[in-house]
Amino acid sequence: MVDYIYLGLYKFFGFILRVLPRDIMIKLMRAISWFAYSVSKKHQKIIHTNLDIAFNKSLTQKEKKDYGVSAFMNLLDTTLGIIQRSKMSKDDIIKNVTFEGEEIVKKYQDAGKKIIFITGHQGNWELLSQAIAIKFNLTLVGVGRKLDSELMDKILKKNREQFNVEMVYKKGAMKGCIKALGQNKAVGILVDQAIRPKHSIEVNFFNHPATHTPLASILSRKFAIDLIPAFISTDDYKNYHIKIYEPIKTIKTDNQEEDLAKLTQLQANAMQRAIESHPKEWFWMHKRWKNTKENIYE
Repeated sequence: MVDYIYLGLYKFFGFILRVLPRDIMIKLMRAISWFAYSVSKKHQKIIHTNLDIAFNKSLTQKEKKDYGVSAFMNLLDTTLGIIQRSKMSKDDIIKNVTFEGEEIVKKYQDAGKKIIFITGHQGNWELLSQAIAIKFNLTLVGVGRKLDSELMDKILKKNREQFNVEMVYKKGAMKGCIKALGQNKAVGILVDQAIRPKHSIEVNFFNHPATHTPLASILSRKFAIDLIPAFISTDDYKNYHIKIYEPIKTIKTDNQEEDLAKLTQLQANAMQRAIESHPKEWFWMHKRWKNTKENIYE
């Protein structure tokens, strides 16, 4: 029953996205985001706590609210964008997307080298993966969590795959990524979420300890693959810009633990720089420091 409620909402928003002009849709999205932020005291607490940690309690209450509403806006833009793009052509998807640093990816492609992208829940991250796959004519395999709804997970899988984006789930992610790299597919890994301590590497993130996924670091070191940071941003939710940064060069010495720690910290640094460049576009409602700051979100 719940699956069909989700399906009904999916079709409803698909209809709304088709009939409403983009300017009106953006205003509606902002209204929904403001409402979501206002009524969810739980998420307000998480957002404000994260902002206090990241910006050393330097933001005013109004600024925190602006960041919070924007966080919901980006989440809504990402979610609704999946629905909207299901009816679009590849050319239409990247029509309003500009790229910076595209020569970095092409250099690796021309040399026949394997590619691992690292990114985070910054801006419209679903559009990021599809746009990269289309722009560089590659198959991009991402790591994600399976949706609770089996029906919606199948729909999302179909939407992604029509634009050469495939998924492997977190359980079995290492095996799935190794298989993808062996098939000369690119891999994309989101590196900004809190990971259980026993499965993570601790990094310095906004001058505070945080747990970080070691997946990209392990793959980089094991297979001698550089890591390419890529992030997406927007000023108006109509036009989007993808910035591809200089690669994080792979490291392999006799000290595996130290190598992985260095590679992982460099990823955290890249993620922090991206957030600092566009701070209102990050997923501030995630409990990023929950594993290193006990009871901070209670």
